[in-house]
Amino acid sequence: MREKIVRTWNELQQELYKDSWNGELGRFRSRCAFRGLGDAGCRLETTLIRLRGAYTDLENHLLRNFKKYAHRNVVSGNSVWHWLAVAQHSGLPTRLLDWTYSPFCALHFATSDLDRFDTDGAIWAVNYVQVHRLLPESLRVHLEREGANVFTVEMLSESIQTLHELAGLSESVFTIFFEPPSMDDRIVNQFAFFSMMSDAQAVLDDWLAQHPQTARKIIIPATLKWEIRDKLDQANITERVLFPGLDGLSRWLKRHYSPRYDGVPGELPAFDHFFNFPQKASNE
Repeated sequence: MREKIVRTWNELQQELYKDSWNGELGRFRSRCAFRGLGDAGCRLETTLIRLRGAYTDLENHLLRNFKKYAHRNVVSGNSVWHWLAVAQHSGLPTRLLDWTYSPFCALHFATSDLDRFDTDGAIWAVNYVQVHRLLPESLRVHLEREGANVFTVEMLSESIQTLHELAGLSESVFTIFFEPPSMDDRIVNQFAFFSMMSDAQAVLDDWLAQHPQTARKIIIPATLKWEIRDKLDQANITERVLFPGLDGLSRWLKRHYSPRYDGVPGELPAFDHFFNFPQKASNE
């Protein structure tokens, strides 16, 4: 697996869009899934793995009870893949990992936690086309028949019915990328999709290390994070957009008005002027 430390904003852009030229289409269309991490040392562990203990024994119990207590209209389908997508999106520990087609959305998640601005961050870029070349034959054929590079939950439902069946497709561990239903604006605005391992105990970065041609890891020095964060804000890549609603608005405002923690002096940001918000009259 390739690692690259970037030193400037321009170098970062080159790395994010590296190999994005698609000669067959004659277009710049990256085939990478991106994931941003505030701490470059964090592993690609799922929320299920982070439960620790006998988490694999809990997976079915978690999902079964989520289905039992969730509102009956919460999903547009009844397959395990629909329910897994909704559960992951709702915060339930699952074997899924969140990814985005947008390198800028990934950059947001690498620079959204101000408490980690003294720590190097990272962007993982995984070529899902190359990953899917390593799938069991039945899944590869299904993708080819559909003319697709990534699964949908409907496509998965046509090929695999259960998690047990997924694990039984191959003795070797494999990885699937699939798109969830557009269940809300957050999924849409984040350009989000998921990865899933055939073995719930498998950690994706271990798997990627065995298949180094499929992935790159871009290291973002802590000293570069403030520049990235400010430029993303000006490009409107913020919590207000990626998490529509009052919670996202509040998170955005809290971060914007937080002072720098690296000792660099600065005045209170001219928020209202920059975003063209109405000013109070001088006599008020």
